[in-house]
Amino acid sequence: MAATLSQLDDEIVRGMAIGAVFTDYAGKINCLDFHRKEDLLVTSSEDDSIRLYNITSATLLKTTYHRKHGVDRVCFTHHPSSILCSSRYNLESAESLRYLSLYDNRCLRYFKGHKDRVVSLCMSPVNDSFMSGSLDHSVRIWDLRVNACQRCGFSLESSPNVATEAAFTPDGQYVISGSGDGTLHAWNINTIQEVLFLKSCF
Repeated sequence: MAATLSQLDDEIVRGMAIGAVFTDYAGKINCLDFHRKEDLLVTSSEDDSIRLYNITSATLLKTTYHRKHGVDRVCFTHHPSSILCSSRYNLESAESLRYLSLYDNRCLRYFKGHKDRVVSLCMSPVNDSFMSGSLDHSVRIWDLRVNACQRCGFSLESSPNVATEAAFTPDGQYVISGSGDGTLHAWNINTIQEVLFLKSCF
C-alpha cells in the first residue's frame, strides 16, 4: 500500500527509486505541475517547449513550442488538456499570461495586467479562478472566462521585496504569499482584506 504524505519518513524516502527519466529537453526545466485527478504531468522549459506526460506509463503525450513568448511558469486548469502559462519574453505585451489548449495547440485567452515576470501561478482548487504572483510586487486573481483581472488588491508595493511564491488555501477562500524578505501575507479573496501577516525571524 502506498504511503500517504503524512506517513512519509526518512526510511520511506530513502527506499524510493527512480521510476522514469525524461531527457527530451534542450534547456533547463522552469516549472512542472501534476494534474489533481489524472495521471498527468506538464512541464515548461527554457527551450520554449511545453510537454505533457502520462506518469503511469512514463510516456510523452504532447510537445508544443512557444517561440514568440517562451514559457516560464505552467499549471493545469481543472481540465486535463488545458493549462495556464506565463511568458519569458515580451513581458510588456498583452500576452504575458496565456490560457492554452494542449489538445489542439490553441490559445484560448490572454490575460493582461502584470508589468513584470510572473514567478508564481496556480489554479483555485474549487472554481475557475487562478492566481499569479509577479516581480511587479503584486498578486492577482483572475477568472478563466474573463480577460480582465478580478482581484487586484493583493499588492505588496510597499514592500522592498516581491512575492516569490503564492498559493490558495485548500478551500479556495484565502491567498497566501511569501516574499523575499521572509514575510508571509494572507488575504481573503472575497473582501480583498489582509487577514494575516507573519514577519521573518531571521
